[in-house]
Amino acid sequence: MSPARLRPRLRVCLLLLLLLVPAARGCGPGRVVGSRRRPPRKLVPLAYKQFSPNVPEKTLGASGRYEGKIARSSERFKELTPNYNPDIIFKDEENTGADRLMTQRCKDRLNSLAISVMNQWPGVKLRVTEGWDEDGHHSEESLHYEGRAVDITTSDRDRNKYGLLARLAVEAGFDWVYYESKAHVHCSVKSEHSAAAKTGGCFPAGARVRLESGVRVALSAVRPGDRVLAMGEDGNPTFSEVLIFLDREPDRLRVFQVIETQDPPRRLALTPAHLLFTANNHTEPAAHFRATFASQVQPGQYVLVAGAPGLQPARVAAVSTHIALGAYAPLTRHGTLVVEDVVASCFAAVADHHLAHLAFWPLRLFHSLTWGSWTPGEGVHWYPQLLYRLGRLLLEESSFHSLGMAGPGS
Repeated sequence: MSPARLRPRLRVCLLLLLLLVPAARGCGPGRVVGSRRRPPRKLVPLAYKQFSPNVPEKTLGASGRYEGKIARSSERFKELTPNYNPDIIFKDEENTGADRLMTQRCKDRLNSLAISVMNQWPGVKLRVTEGWDEDGHHSEESLHYEGRAVDITTSDRDRNKYGLLARLAVEAGFDWVYYESKAHVHCSVKSEHSAAAKTGGCFPAGARVRLESGVRVALSAVRPGDRVLAMGEDGNPTFSEVLIFLDREPDRLRVFQVIETQDPPRRLALTPAHLLFTANNHTEPAAHFRATFASQVQPGQYVLVAGAPGLQPARVAAVSTHIALGAYAPLTRHGTLVVEDVVASCFAAVADHHLAHLAFWPLRLFHSLTWGSWTPGEGVHWYPQLLYRLGRLLLEESSFHSLGMAGPGS
């Protein structure tokens, strides 16, 4: 076999080894006496005026475009949530609590950073000097007006720490970090809508699947252990067990790509980074249809749909977008499922369906060993988030959805 064909297999093996190492450590007897502890990875501080990633803040590769100012009286004000983390000091010079208000994505990153700060400098806390701005103190189209940006320092205001503080913010997952001033570091995140649309792989709550009993039910009613219509490796229909939900957010609004077909007519909504199977002509056998991001599907291509007696190609007639409530991403044992009678992958964000299915092997194995179903929680499952981070280290940039380069998808 040629080196070029071996390289992807080596990446997969390395990926699986990386996944299994933490589990082995967690189940083992602890550190062996006399063994050498691996030194922590050295963090390189950001230089003054440096930003990461090295692109403008309001671009797709960073925090994304400005979506409009949020006022207390606006409908979007409900997108903001207060942060009462006792490990963070909020300056709140306006005495209105505005600095504590931010999007959930910003709050999660900030809370993660607070832990890193305390670990790096015992006795020192993270300090927020500016959060959501309702008074117009920032430049036009500042992300502070949307609760998507914070200016931060350390509680001891030691400016010699700010370069490393900026690096810790990058490590905490902020989508853009800028060592903007000698007096603070600026951090921002993607909007809740764009982050979910570009990196998530979900279907709306009302999307229907077919159970083994023949009943069609909404994804919001599906539970782990149910067997739903899917596609086997041979391209034929099969019923596959739902193991877990990679993402499950009943109350989240998301932007969906809508794929409509004719002969036969079907209509499927899924997030742009989700994979479904396409071909350029109807003569391709089902097993040869290739995985394609929903955002890249074009009218004139063919997708696989459920028909009589099995799966058949259907020509894409139109592609559009709309916003719908709920985000559900079930993982089946076969890695595929049929939603609204259209065959789709269970995976998103990474272009290779087979690689993604192989990377989820440890999760399928664990489920088999536990001999039971897991109770579905809400939010993105930790495993795909871990895979996304590892994949970014091991795979080429072209392997990822082009709009999701800065953010896991499920």
